[in-house]
Amino acid sequence: MKRFKQAKDIRVGVIGYGGAFNMGKCHLQQMHKAGMTPLAVAEIDPKRLVVAKEEFPGIETYTSVATMLKKSDVNLITIITPHNTHARLALQCLRAGRSVVCEKPLAITTDECDRMIAEARKRDVVLSTYHNRHWDGCILEAVKRIRRGEIGEIIRIEAHMGGYGKPRDWWRSSKSISGGILYDWGVHLLEYSLQLIDSDIVEVTGFAKNGFWADQLHWKKDTNEDEAHAVVRFRSGQWLELTISEIDVNSKSKDRGWLEITGTKGTYLFNHDTFTVMTPNGITKRGKNRKSDWDAYYKNIADHMVKGEKLVITPEWSRRPIHILDLTVRGAKLGKSLPAKYK
Repeated sequence: MKRFKQAKDIRVGVIGYGGAFNMGKCHLQQMHKAGMTPLAVAEIDPKRLVVAKEEFPGIETYTSVATMLKKSDVNLITIITPHNTHARLALQCLRAGRSVVCEKPLAITTDECDRMIAEARKRDVVLSTYHNRHWDGCILEAVKRIRRGEIGEIIRIEAHMGGYGKPRDWWRSSKSISGGILYDWGVHLLEYSLQLIDSDIVEVTGFAKNGFWADQLHWKKDTNEDEAHAVVRFRSGQWLELTISEIDVNSKSKDRGWLEITGTKGTYLFNHDTFTVMTPNGITKRGKNRKSDWDAYYKNIADHMVKGEKLVITPEWSRRPIHILDLTVRGAKLGKSLPAKYK
């Protein structure tokens, strides 16, 4: 991999400057804060390119990725587009010898991840996923407390999110574009969980309910599942359950938490802001999670490309939650458990 003398020598760009969540601006600002130099934006909407120029005076703007790759000296490109475009765009950039960060999820299928990883290795460039929530205060607090033994040995993790209500009529509700109901917040919840369970994945079982909301949405037959559920078995004997739902009237109960981690000496629950520790003798701790440190993501990317520091969010790490989701979707369709290829 090419080593840069200093972070400012890393010229960065983004693919996608859409208005949703203003993520193009967010990524460029975070990369700049890490010392890198914003250089280019590729976006199909000319109006958004005008906005990019206003927010980053002097930045190069392109209406196609091909033109940006041909004319720009950008070194690192972050892809901020719908999920089903990640693999295609990443491969296009990697083949041009550019390092790539993908907004999560890295891709939709294991095969897509494999091809992206192989290309990055071939070109000797960086490939990573924007798992900024690896540094969320809620998981940092949980890792600290659980590793010091507050709930004993982890037996299982139950991760859940959702509610009851018709999904929005946009691309995140389209299964072929988004990957399915599990591919948005489910990727975050899996990434949290994999920080807590240090063991090989053995097999995955998937369940899904389809069709309840489909007739009421623009996408109809291509609508996400109403609810999907994954069960992951680990070599250690631990297991993980993930449920994302649009038909669960109890999912927002304050007592459930995003993650419920059951151990031999107690249970640990957390949401974004707070945590609760419950023990058999009735002692309960409640508290606020520490502050998140999202800046750590791009700082690590810059330090890796300049100083050779170990990359935290490797492509192989990013592939683990995608492999689980891929097996979940295929297993739900087949009605059986599927063995894991990647541990």
